[in-house]
Amino acid sequence: MAACDGLVVRVRPRAGRLSQEQAQGLAQLAQRWAHPVLELTNRANLQLRGVDPTHHAHLLGALKDLDLVDADAEREALRNVQVQPFWDAADPTPDLALQLEGLLARDDAPALPAKFGFAVDTGPVPCLREAYADIRLERHADGVLVYPDGALRGVVVPAADAADTALLLARWFLQAGGAPAGRGRMRALLQRIPLPASWQVAPRWQGAQSRPLPGWHQMGHLVGLVFGLLPAVTLSALATVGALRLTPWRCLLVEGDAPLPQLPELITKADDARLRVDACTGVPGCEQAAGPTRELALALAPLVPPGRRLHVSGCTKGCAHPRPAVTVVATRHGFDLIRHGTAAGVPDHTGLDHDTLVHQLQQSFSHAAHL
Repeated sequence: MAACDGLVVRVRPRAGRLSQEQAQGLAQLAQRWAHPVLELTNRANLQLRGVDPTHHAHLLGALKDLDLVDADAEREALRNVQVQPFWDAADPTPDLALQLEGLLARDDAPALPAKFGFAVDTGPVPCLREAYADIRLERHADGVLVYPDGALRGVVVPAADAADTALLLARWFLQAGGAPAGRGRMRALLQRIPLPASWQVAPRWQGAQSRPLPGWHQMGHLVGLVFGLLPAVTLSALATVGALRLTPWRCLLVEGDAPLPQLPELITKADDARLRVDACTGVPGCEQAAGPTRELALALAPLVPPGRRLHVSGCTKGCAHPRPAVTVVATRHGFDLIRHGTAAGVPDHTGLDHDTLVHQLQQSFSHAAHL
């Protein structure tokens, strides 16, 4: 994928996990053939930016040697599988994720839209319901519940059959007209047509875990990354501690209980204000952006109270946070402010300068605190 600062190469580690060797190798490749800061996306992928086209083939070959990309790029694009990171050795999660990824890589796999994805959320408590996915797999007392995003019911099958069942549901999505022009999402389809009764056998569990926060968890340390930015040297340092599991929360779970390196770019405390802001690449990394975003978001982070979220977007696409939030959009004439909505929403205030924006945000957050 081309960007204004060079090619972007996306890495989808199998079952959402980098071994220590893979992480060290990826860090070295970023330093050699790309921008030395990787990006952890809200779909639990890693991106290498700034790749010179003349180095692209060399980089892909090295990534294949690390088993981090597939030989067939088109098949790899279908391997959109997010994995809950808190699994242990007795958990079926990694095997189920690998089985699903294998089915998606086969020649007879359904031709799904590029962003169509799966969430393997088969831990004790679902934790990926806020993650972007079209088909969800969750633990059930009688096996695995497979259900479409946007529905409250699905079917329960043995764990050994869950991946095949997820593919059956994906084929129903296509047959039902979910992607007439090669694009489409499951939730949007279910807003147009009902889910067949045969897919509504069992309800999903009503509870779910809210977004996990940095700190010690059962399988290791969960560390946050500011805007998902991961310097290659930091990746290498974390890999000396343990294998890494990727998450859609722009956090990494570092396996094991060894001490973490003390680095300022790592968010290790749950009350860090930087966790409450999202920002896209902005200027100069994105040609569609109307202004810088990340510096502004960091400056505004102390204004955001716990439990609230601020999204600073360089344009109306809102790539960093497509869901409603307090949203600031950079424009050619200043900043637009949307008190609750996405970057594509109707602004409550337009063309604000920096000081007026700060004042409006202070009012917005203060008013919400008194409701």
